[in-house]
Amino acid sequence: MSKHEFFFKIATTADEFEQIHRLNYQTFSEEIPQHEKNEEQKLVDPFHAENTYIICIKENEVIGMTAIRDKRPFSLDRKIGPVELSLSFSVNSPCEVRLLSVKKEYRNGRVFLGLAQFLIKYCLKKGYDIAFISGTVRQLKLYGQLGFQPFAQLTGTDEALFQPMYLTKKTFDESIAGRILPPTIPFLPGPVRISEKVMNALSISPISHRSDQYKEKIAKAKDILAKLMNSKYVHIFLGSGTLANDVVAGQLSLEPGRGLILANGEFGSRLVEQANRFGLQFDVLNKDWGQAFTRDEIISNISDTTGWVWAVHSETSSGMLNDLGLLKEISEQHQLKLCLDCISSLGAIDVDLDGVFLATGVSGKAIRALTGLSFVFHQHEVQPSYTLPQYLDLGTYMAKDSIPFSQSSNLLEALLTALEDINRETFEKVVETHSYLKNQLKQFGFTIISEENSSPIILTIEIPSSLSSVVIGDILFNHGYQLHYESDYLQRRNWIQIACIDHYDKADLEKMTHLLNRVITYEQTAKQQSLVTGI
Repeated sequence: MSKHEFFFKIATTADEFEQIHRLNYQTFSEEIPQHEKNEEQKLVDPFHAENTYIICIKENEVIGMTAIRDKRPFSLDRKIGPVELSLSFSVNSPCEVRLLSVKKEYRNGRVFLGLAQFLIKYCLKKGYDIAFISGTVRQLKLYGQLGFQPFAQLTGTDEALFQPMYLTKKTFDESIAGRILPPTIPFLPGPVRISEKVMNALSISPISHRSDQYKEKIAKAKDILAKLMNSKYVHIFLGSGTLANDVVAGQLSLEPGRGLILANGEFGSRLVEQANRFGLQFDVLNKDWGQAFTRDEIISNISDTTGWVWAVHSETSSGMLNDLGLLKEISEQHQLKLCLDCISSLGAIDVDLDGVFLATGVSGKAIRALTGLSFVFHQHEVQPSYTLPQYLDLGTYMAKDSIPFSQSSNLLEALLTALEDINRETFEKVVETHSYLKNQLKQFGFTIISEENSSPIILTIEIPSSLSSVVIGDILFNHGYQLHYESDYLQRRNWIQIACIDHYDKADLEKMTHLLNRVITYEQTAKQQSLVTGI
């Protein structure tokens, strides 16, 4: 995206609001004689304090806008009465859209379309199920192309007639604008886009988890997973990665001696919490987020009573890839049982679990199946334990070939189908995507967290302190790019993440990074101008 192209955002600065008032005047006082003219050539909407404005920016100029408001009564309520009474269906969470306006020289459809597309994503995220508008009769065809449907009687005067209209997700999806709106591209560590064939597999009629057919399918899935990770055994659990890590904690509670947990990010800290909940005896080696563990640091925290070490392989919270080779080497030298959280790395990069005591993974991230299944890998035989909760007892699963309780054949079908596409080319694609994005972002001058020990699975960007990562993330989302920014641990650090585990076209990567740079550059300039002017 060049600096001459458009982007859309929520208005936040004094200068943007000033331009909104002038555009409002140009449209609804000079062009459409709805309001009186004035010498200031500004028109401040009566509901300005309650409005949220979606604006279109070209360079630093507001060239298009619309306003959204959800406080009743609506402007339209005051003209035709409660809007619900004029509809043949019920609504739950309505909003009103007003002041749709684009400067004359940019009325080629692109700006109107962009405003409508941004609007629909914004409304869906806010939970609105319908948007009302009074559309000028001069642009009824355009409104129809955006998905607005007329209802009730005309309002206004002969010089400025307006048609009450509504927009829902359904009417938008069926409109010209909706049909050409590309789907949102997720740059998330999970969930990722699910392929059509995986969704088709999910919808196959369920079969009994006690049937021979189910047993054959789960045995096949386990065989593929074990070979993928070079593990002798793997068991499949109905639940999330947290469940799988609880299973590991349960096994460690049966081990003699103390443990050592390595924590240099959010998910390492979660291992500490899970170990505490199981009452494990352990020490913790804490590092700043994104900082690598050194050999000397790890060894200095190993005592004569240390029997196991537990770490996260790919620490998603910072984009850090902890050194598996180093962990294996130290564990072997000191006769420690190494346990790994491989939830983010499974299916994304080549992982060899030879020499690893216990490891965990899930179905819903790089595997590209549906969330709902988790895995525990191990190299040794495990006997049932009567001191552990049965659902968390790895030995119970081993004794029952991973089917001690009810299972979902639908999730298993989806998993098997997704596993068909996991191979070395998959790993190479992740690395290629990561390398391309890293180079692009560095060219734009972004600060990348954990750059020296970066996991190819995800990139973490530090947003300038003067800006909000949430605001930046929301803008990208409403443009159709879903970055990872809504987690509390990211918001506390003002970080945004871009995952590399999905299948992306290079053109989409280029558009996304250029838009991200354009938005941040604009927001920084706007902030600086506010400081200079004292507004």
